[in-house]
Amino acid sequence: MSLFIPSPSISYFQLGPLTIHIYALCLITGIIVAWTIGVRRWRARGGRTESFETVLLWAIPIGIVGARFYHVMTHLGDYFGPGINPWTAFAIWQGGIAIYGAVGFGALAAWLAARRQKIAFPALADALAPGIVIGQAIGRFGNWFNQELYGWPTTLPWALEIDPAHRVPGYEQYATFHPTFLYEALWDVAAGLFLLWADRRFRLGRGKVFALYIALYGFGRTITETMRLDYSYDFFGPIRFNAAVAILISLTGVVLFLWLRRYRPGREEVVEFGVPAEDAAPGEDEAAAGDDAAESHDAADSGDAAEADADADAGEPEAVAGPPGAEGPDGDRAGA
Repeated sequence: MSLFIPSPSISYFQLGPLTIHIYALCLITGIIVAWTIGVRRWRARGGRTESFETVLLWAIPIGIVGARFYHVMTHLGDYFGPGINPWTAFAIWQGGIAIYGAVGFGALAAWLAARRQKIAFPALADALAPGIVIGQAIGRFGNWFNQELYGWPTTLPWALEIDPAHRVPGYEQYATFHPTFLYEALWDVAAGLFLLWADRRFRLGRGKVFALYIALYGFGRTITETMRLDYSYDFFGPIRFNAAVAILISLTGVVLFLWLRRYRPGREEVVEFGVPAEDAAPGEDEAAAGDDAAESHDAADSGDAAEADADADAGEPEAVAGPPGAEGPDGDRAGA
């Protein structure tokens, strides 16, 4: 009995006259998950949903354009040349995007929109980072449906079966390969959970969560990138261009995190500027302060009540015992 991971037999389906590519559904699902996690974290920091949505409605489409642009620029031979229709460079539904371009273009668009919305961009980036990397994990399953971006041939129990039509030239004789999409997806989920834990545990801010995100993602991507068989420009001999970029991104994240930790300690108290207090969402810091105030108020009330009871007890006359056999006003015997 084979334990190999089978590849899906379809990569799209028809819905009336429409062709629905599963790759696109994976990307959309990843965006929704990233959006959901990000907006919850943003509101927990005291930000407004409206400002968050305004920024992302600019960042997401520009990020998608950037993802396609980076892919095309690093695979020019696939889109430009004799006998190749250059318009295929715009056929994003056929697959072929790069997260580097998505994050780069998307971050630039988010920064510009955040300035316009008077938002602290580092705080916004921190709110988004865990959701982005978890969303990337979901998007990787689009590569599974497309039977693309797999790794070296292997016969390990978790090897991925690839149809002959989708095998990289020169490897037609092999049937099973490393499922690099799965490796990266698992790494991304682990990185996202770590970011959520670290932020809660150490109250990171001022861009530190985002710096950790690019450091962790770059490290994991370096490993999977060196295993992949798809075409990529070589850089410094056998090092793939995308692997070199991943190394640079990871190192940048490490340096940025250390710099922020030293020169930008703590986290932002205010994440939106020029917003009336009644319009701002209650952040976690404010909520904690409110809870402390409520507890102090309850304690004060309890103390006042205790003092009142003590005063009342002190003001009551003590009962005087009568002679043996004397009855009280209710017929009870006093001192019996």
